[in-house]
Amino acid sequence: MQDLARQLRVDSVRAADAAGSGHPTSSMSAADLLAVLLASHFRYDFERPAHPGNDRFVLSKGHASPLLYAAYKAAGVIDDAELLTFRTLGSRLEGHPTPQRLPWVETATGSLGQGLPVAVGIALSGKRLDRVGYRVHVLCGDSELAEGSVWEAAEHAGFEHLDNLTLIVDVNRLGQRGPTRHGHDLDAYARRFRAFGWHTIEIDGHDIAEIDHAYTGAASTTGRPTAIIARTVKGKGVASVEDREGLHGKPLPDAAAAVEELGGDRGTRVHVQAPPAARALHSVRGAEPELPRYEIGDEVATRTAFGEALTALGSARGDVVVLDGEVGDSTRAEFFAKEHPDRYFECYIAEQQLVGASVGLAARGWVPFAATFGAFLTRAHDFVRMAAVSGAGINLVGSHAGVAIGQDGPSQMGLEDLAMFRAVHGSTVLCPCDANQTAQLVARMADLSGVRYLRTSRGAGPVIYGPDEEFPVGGSKVLRSGDHDRVTLVAAGVTVHEALAAADELATAGIPVRVIDAYSVKPVDREALREAARATGCLVTVEDHREEGGLGDAVAQVFSDGSPAPRLVRLGVRTMPGSASPEEQLREAGIDAGSLSAAVALLVEQHVAP
Repeated sequence: MQDLARQLRVDSVRAADAAGSGHPTSSMSAADLLAVLLASHFRYDFERPAHPGNDRFVLSKGHASPLLYAAYKAAGVIDDAELLTFRTLGSRLEGHPTPQRLPWVETATGSLGQGLPVAVGIALSGKRLDRVGYRVHVLCGDSELAEGSVWEAAEHAGFEHLDNLTLIVDVNRLGQRGPTRHGHDLDAYARRFRAFGWHTIEIDGHDIAEIDHAYTGAASTTGRPTAIIARTVKGKGVASVEDREGLHGKPLPDAAAAVEELGGDRGTRVHVQAPPAARALHSVRGAEPELPRYEIGDEVATRTAFGEALTALGSARGDVVVLDGEVGDSTRAEFFAKEHPDRYFECYIAEQQLVGASVGLAARGWVPFAATFGAFLTRAHDFVRMAAVSGAGINLVGSHAGVAIGQDGPSQMGLEDLAMFRAVHGSTVLCPCDANQTAQLVARMADLSGVRYLRTSRGAGPVIYGPDEEFPVGGSKVLRSGDHDRVTLVAAGVTVHEALAAADELATAGIPVRVIDAYSVKPVDREALREAARATGCLVTVEDHREEGGLGDAVAQVFSDGSPAPRLVRLGVRTMPGSASPEEQLREAGIDAGSLSAAVALLVEQHVAP
């Protein structure tokens, strides 16, 4: 194990030197910890990364990727030539590891404080869903323990008694710009973990026997997760860089001398133990869900339709799981909890953990739906961004969107959510306006890839579509049209109903308008919008969202390729709302039917030719 640790250090130095960048000193501090884990405690079949019995390893301190790649070389799954492609164009060995490139990586890391939250989701899967005896190991640095998300995860793991989870804290004392808050005070970290119900073990992170004993102790601990808190030295093994500031994120000044001091490149290899035979208990997908059906004219909130459709989806598909941010009674996710309690996870008011655990569950093959208020998902934006980097398939649902929620005021109003999710790579953004549309989209989004976001509303609205209507992702619905339309109103969610009312009012004034329900905000229906532009020459978007980044920008982007562009007017929430009734809120924001009618009438009078 000592030889293996030396080899991991040597290859970390060599990889960073070949790249001319990287974090070898952060890798060197944790080399003993990883060497002992690989050689004596980790069970993994590298030829079958999806083996249900495989232990799981998450490198939360993702900048220490040279150490991870050195371990892969020692295990024989990459060769030396590939190791030296570190950080180069086209290489699988990126500066921070991602599962998109390497099948043995559980989740993308690099944004510190995310490894443990995701690992909690993986451990929950093993404990409550897979019911397989694999262990989950997380290697994190001491600097990232300043992140609040770590403590959200720590409390969640302690509450759930995740004794299949081991956190290894590499306390090397030095962060990027200097010493960490607690330095080498191991007990400062141990006290915090014990407060959340963890078993803690404080060790010398360079003493092979102590490390080995700690892993054995973690495996034998029941009813509690374990934190192994290891005192280490940054740059361990090379005297000129050991415990020195100013070397973070830099190759060693003299790599050749460092390799020689470490004992040279011996090509040490490790035989990782095979996992035990295991069988995952994932349910086979059943028939198509029997979605709820609503009659045209009924008054139903889209959040209610979401909860009922999700419950039906869970009855048809055993791979669907739901996570709640302690607002399930409001989002209606509690409907699923009552029917499928074994696949429902309460994360409480910890939105970063909500999304992080979703990514972990998705990594184990589940289809997670995580629901909270749309406004509160903004708190977890970094986790959403990193989920896209991981290529994770997660469904996020934000209720209580827009000023239409009424009296609760601006702190509860999701007014930036569409912009946030549209900006995420490969995302899908859906904004239904009625119950049947919502139910259909819930079923569809479960089969999509990447990050999917569904926006729901608090108040009841009229059902305008029949239960057998189809709503393909990337589509739209033309609800009013004629040969003499002067303007096209493009709406989504609650503003669809305002647009329809405005269209009826304008028709009586002799101004025919087209109305498009753009329920798919990303991808948007380019063809329908281009046809509307050709037919009417003027598009007015109206949304219960900030003007920036939402539906209006999605529509404008359709015409950004140099093709003939219509006159485009965007209506959205421009002021800071207060408390008022939903009807008053829409009127004050200038997005209710009356405001829309007045705006269109003025536009036609001043700018639109007959």
